[in-house]
Amino acid sequence: MERTVISRGWLAPAVLGAAAALGAVALYTSRKTHEAEKKYPPIGRFLSVDGVRLHYIERGTGEPLVLIHGNGTLIQDFTISGIVDRLSERYRVIVFDRPGYGYSTRPRRLWTPRAHATLFQEALQQLGVDRAIVLGHSWGTMVAVSLALQAPALVRGLVLLSGYYFPTARLDVAQNLPLAIPGVGDAMRHTVSPLLARLMLPLAFRKMFEPAPVPEYFDRLFPKELMVRPIQLRASNEDAALMTPAVMELEQYYGELTMPVVIVTGGDDKIANVGRQSERLHQELRGSEFIRVPGAGHMIHHLAPDRVVAAIDRVAQLAAAVPTAA
Repeated sequence: MERTVISRGWLAPAVLGAAAALGAVALYTSRKTHEAEKKYPPIGRFLSVDGVRLHYIERGTGEPLVLIHGNGTLIQDFTISGIVDRLSERYRVIVFDRPGYGYSTRPRRLWTPRAHATLFQEALQQLGVDRAIVLGHSWGTMVAVSLALQAPALVRGLVLLSGYYFPTARLDVAQNLPLAIPGVGDAMRHTVSPLLARLMLPLAFRKMFEPAPVPEYFDRLFPKELMVRPIQLRASNEDAALMTPAVMELEQYYGELTMPVVIVTGGDDKIANVGRQSERLHQELRGSEFIRVPGAGHMIHHLAPDRVVAAIDRVAQLAAAVPTAA
């Protein structure tokens, strides 16, 4: 009996100590979030679309061009690569922070690629865009394809970078499933997850750029602290968990894509297998064009910006040759 009493005597202090530690970590996370948002304020404007406060930038004039970023990143992934400045010389470039990333809000709902596409379609209507070339990178390719399937009259052509198009076994999907659960995931994101994410960022960036090194300007300019805020971690966890079911639904409809499509990928991409993803999509899409850049990794718009800009110009050229429906 005495041993039982002694052992239980440790329980209350242990629980209180753990609660105090988690509370301290939560306060630290909140402080770091405020510091990050002060250091990296919004760089664009806002639209209110279906309950979402959508942050976006718009640069240049000419034919509309929409850029959709991948998982974990935000608008600056495109701006610091230099392609926005280059493209704005002849296109009206529009870049959105996807819901939960950067400064776009993310109401509690199922944010599939189809849901993103519906949101962006409504946003583009507000911006007076009725025809556009759409580029997606990584997770953003699923949104770009969804938008083309849902609104073929809107999407003149597609540029797909380093995409994920067919279901495969992925460790990151399994790892993110528990963190995507409301309640459990929320508790983690306001306490230990931001700490772990900061520790893992250097490795994650190396993996994204391999076999090339992470560019010095990316390490210096990319707003890494915005990536590890609780809201952006939630968006990233949820998006990763949805990857496989999302492409299982989308792959049934790829044959309906009739607009010009150019697929670009790094030949040594360590994130999305080239043969199983980009090359296979090219084989299934009649008339698509495929650009494989030897020695480049997943972040193709940083590693081969000239090839990406040329792919956009190529889609614009092909789209211009397609008669517009009356």
